[in-house]
Amino acid sequence: MLGRMNKNRILLADDDVELAQLLRDFLVREGFEVVLAHDAEAAVAAVRGDKPFDALVLDVMLPGRSGLDVLRELRRDSTLPVLMLTALGEDIDRILGLELGADDYIPKPCNPRELAARLRAVLRRAHGENGGEAMTDLQCENVTLRAASRSVAVDGEPVTLTATEFDLLALLMREAGRVVTKERISQTVLGRPLGPYDRSIDVHVSNLRRKLGNAADGQSHITTIHRSGYLFRKLDEH
Repeated sequence: MLGRMNKNRILLADDDVELAQLLRDFLVREGFEVVLAHDAEAAVAAVRGDKPFDALVLDVMLPGRSGLDVLRELRRDSTLPVLMLTALGEDIDRILGLELGADDYIPKPCNPRELAARLRAVLRRAHGENGGEAMTDLQCENVTLRAASRSVAVDGEPVTLTATEFDLLALLMREAGRVVTKERISQTVLGRPLGPYDRSIDVHVSNLRRKLGNAADGQSHITTIHRSGYLFRKLDEH
């Protein structure tokens, strides 16, 4: 939990040395333990090191391999929460980062206070603190969600989800058969208001659809309700 005695240990990977140091100093004052990396290889080596991190703040633009390359490599075997730093207006980087498994993003130049707030939201999800909504075991069709272990299985086979994907699925399954608005998803799962032109939720849902596969009728478990939100289907209602 966020109130534990040990500080949350954060890896901040950004090649702008001065900016990284400024952000580290602020985050340290906010109660985080922060380690810096200034290129892709150093970031990967740090994550693969003996002492684990609670989250990674990862700049898209790194020398050598990009931050997206780093994220792609990490997601082969790691669910470490990742917050991407993207250039202002670079929507394609944000979408690609989310598709590769980033939990959230923040545009640069970023406000250090917003960065700290986004980090805390990502960590709450990773630690199973879901905004006060009850978390229980759930079963919908062939999808099983276990609250205590924060694990998901489809037809009995485990499915690897990020913390954000897990909480999004839990919310949709709790409300199975009912529409969940994008505004509620953003507040409950991402911990922030839904912004204009924000496609984060759409990409997370797309990732979930791919990982869960189709229901028994050959269609996706999750239906898009135009201009409203999403619905986890109950086949016995169709």
